[in-house]
Amino acid sequence: MNVSTVISVLNVGVLLALLMIYTKIYIKSRAVFTIGLMFFTVMLMLHNLIAVYAYLVMAPLYPDDLLPYFVAIHVAELVGIVSLLRVTL
Repeated sequence: MNVSTVISVLNVGVLLALLMIYTKIYIKSRAVFTIGLMFFTVMLMLHNLIAVYAYLVMAPLYPDDLLPYFVAIHVAELVGIVSLLRVTL
């Protein structure tokens, strides 16, 4: 559970970086698609924040058999978000 929490917090950090970049792009270009990117980023960030809260508060309720799947989901998400950050830069 701790590994999933740490990876989710890393996801939030990368998403914050993406949000700042998209905000700068929007301010410079006023391109409408960046609003969609910003919305997407905020929704993913909300997902990760809810996951962190759930892991911290409801950890005893999750069976141990689920924990590797949670880690895999968050690692896959982190890889995807980092790839998006790299393409954006």
